[in-house]
Order: sequence, then structure tokens, then C-alpha cells
Amino acid sequence: MYRILLIDADREFCDTIADYLRPEGFEISLVHDGRQALAHVLASPLEEYDLILLDRALPATDGFEVLRAIRSWRNTPLIMLDGCTQRIHCIAGLESGADDYLVKPVDPLELLARIRAVLRRAGRPLAGAARAPGRIVLGDIELDAGSRIVRRSGEELQLTSAEFSFLEVLLREAGHVVSRDRLVKNALGRDLGALDRSVDMHVSRLRKKLGREHYGIERIKTIRGTGFLYTVPGGG
Repeated sequence: MYRILLIDADREFCDTIADYLRPEGFEISLVHDGRQALAHVLASPLEEYDLILLDRALPATDGFEVLRAIRSWRNTPLIMLDGCTQRIHCIAGLESGADDYLVKPVDPLELLARIRAVLRRAGRPLAGAARAPGRIVLGDIELDAGSRIVRRSGEELQLTSAEFSFLEVLLREAGHVVSRDRLVKNALGRDLGALDRSVDMHVSRLRKKLGREHYGIERIKTIRGTGFLYTVPGGG
């Protein structure tokens, strides 16, 4: 049974989503207020929830504030929900650490698919799924696919599940250009939308956490009009 915390002020929406997800094997907890959500999440044991669904428009405390507070404390996989279609909100949510972003009204079937994809990326596979074995060491970066831990010079980095998946794809293809389409497909398990800029947000956050350069060499290069390349040390 996977545990999901749904934070949304719309009680009817919460009940609908909960009724849909429970038969799919999810235990759902509901919180309808921003301040209550913060108190609830930060007071919970570290592994209390497998995933958080967070609405942007919350009473008392804005969803972005809740997201930033959660990310300052823990890396629980999180999907942000928003009733507004303004792309600036999506960008802000991804930059603040959301693993995915969905605009309401939400198709329950699509939401279920996104939840499963995020859980797989976070190392919380559903029944019958296998965790990817393997360890990648490149320069000062070490990635363990089994434990989903990344270290830089021996120090563990705090990455979201999406950031980890993007980094794993780039490291496995180090020295080669990875197209934006293939990066999103392999990391997020979905196709890249025509106006989807989430890949840029995740790569930008990766650069900040890894350190943009290593020994004066840019780690992740943007190849204009094509995609991204993780630089092999000594390979230019």
C-alpha cells in the first residue's frame, strides 16, 4: 500500500481523487489548508508518505511556500496541481522542486500514470517492477542507481526523483549529446510536449546542485537546437 498525501482546498476534488486512487492500491490522507499541511508534513516521520500531491492555490499559505518548506526539509516525491494555465506557475513549481506539474481539471487516469512514473523514478517501484542496478562514477560524481544516491566528492547531494533520473540518463550517455525528446522520454517516461520547458528547469536545478563547472569544465552543456551533453573529464 503506497501512502499519498493530497493537499488541496477543494474537498469535492479530494474525495473524487481519493475514491479513484484507493482501489489502485494507494492509501490517501487529505489536508485542506496550507498551514495545516506544513505542520502535518514537517512533523511526520521521514518516510511517512511515498508521494505528495500539492495544489498551488491553498488558503492560509500559498502552495509554493509549502513546496519550498517541504524541499528544505525532505525530498519526498511531489506532483504539483494547478487550476491556472499560466506557464509561469509551472516554471516556478519545477524550479522550487516539484517532480511534475499537472493543470486542472485533472484526468484521473493521467494522474495515476504520472504518480506511477514518479514513484518508479524515486525508487519506489510498484509490484513486479525491478530497481535498476549499477553504479556510475564520473569525475567527482558518483551515482548509485540501486540506492538512488548521488555523491559529489563523497558528499551526498539532495536531489528530487526527477533530478536523479535526468542525471542518470546524462551520465550513462556522458560524452554524447542526448536530445531533449530522448532525455524527457527516458527520465520522465513521457513524450516532450511542444511547449514543455520542464526539461530546462530540471537541468538548471541539476547544474546548481552539482556545481556548474568541475576543474573549469562545464558539466552539462546545452547543445543549441539539439539537447544536452554531460562532459567527460579530460574529453573537452
